Amino acid sequence: MIMRPLPIVWQRLVNSGGQTCHRCGVTYEALQRAVAKLKDVLAPLGLEATLETKEIQEESFKADPSASNRIWIAGRPLEEWLSAGVGSSRCCSVCGESECRTVEVGGAVFEAIPEDLILRAALIAAAQVLGSVSEAASGQREQGSCQPTCCTDAR
Repeated sequence: MIMRPLPIVWQRLVNSGGQTCHRCGVTYEALQRAVAKLKDVLAPLGLEATLETKEIQEESFKADPSASNRIWIAGRPLEEWLSAGVGSSRCCSVCGESECRTVEVGGAVFEAIPEDLILRAALIAAAQVLGSVSEAASGQREQGSCQPTCCTDAR
């Protein structure tokens, strides 16, 4: 079976000493657990969750702190899959005085992204990916099921 990827991309600040903040560290641990579960759940469906991590340098982070601890699933931000809001709150020493990204879902604000939100967003994304694939396959079957008139009229 050919596996189609369900790409998950996560980026976070990494300072010159190679360190990141606590909330990004907790998010990374949640991502690792979520991706391991997704691999088991999605494999029978022909999908494979893949995780790519990107580092944001301090200069880029200072220009846009909300870019840190950001997750995309199948090319869309996690908050879009969850109809979530994005906010900010003061983080810690690695981030300096910056207001770092938070995600709000159902009135709850998360500084670190928990595993269950990652799983929920990924499963919604997977359902959409599978739906678009099955629609395309259905369209191909419909086109291929018609016999040309020239072949059915000849006897």
